[in-house]
Amino acid sequence: MKNDTYKTITKPAKGELFKDKNSKFYGFTFPVTNEDQIKQHIEDVRKTHYAARHWCYAYQLGTENIKYRANDDGEPSNSAGMPIYGQIQSFGLTNVLIIVVRYYGGVKLGVGGLINAYRTGAQLALEASYIIEKTINKSYQLKFEYKNMSKVMRLLKDNDVEISNQTLELDCLLEISVRKNNSDKIYELFEQFFGVEIKEL
Repeated sequence: MKNDTYKTITKPAKGELFKDKNSKFYGFTFPVTNEDQIKQHIEDVRKTHYAARHWCYAYQLGTENIKYRANDDGEPSNSAGMPIYGQIQSFGLTNVLIIVVRYYGGVKLGVGGLINAYRTGAQLALEASYIIEKTINKSYQLKFEYKNMSKVMRLLKDNDVEISNQTLELDCLLEISVRKNNSDKIYELFEQFFGVEIKEL
């Protein structure tokens, strides 16, 4: 059976300060589901930490079609964004953005020093984050007449299916969210149910 869970964080967090040769590194994590949110968080952190020299970041989005990006923001190539992204991978997370802000201390750290500093900044931020496991769900719409309501509700309850939206008029419309590994079974259950239309959203 394929894995139908993923790990992410629930709310923004700030890591401990990491210092190396007078340079200061602050790590921040944010839960994200799209690129607009990512842009907004980066803008906000740049505004708050306007006196910093670099705002390097990495993110990963998606549970099945993965999208990621690592940005060095002016640091030597692959010395900042990729070490930050490496921490996202080592913690096994997705739908997460990590920004590590650097206040330059006047002494160059060299590529090895930068890699270590950005990796540590990201790690400290993730250690301060609240990580949870979620299930990958599929959404369906059920359409049926009101008279079938109690039967439909019983089936949903017996199979631990959650209702995410409902419109109860002449026809009843329910949006349901089903754990991926269970989705084929639920689809077949309702497809065989006379008087209920089911479609994937």
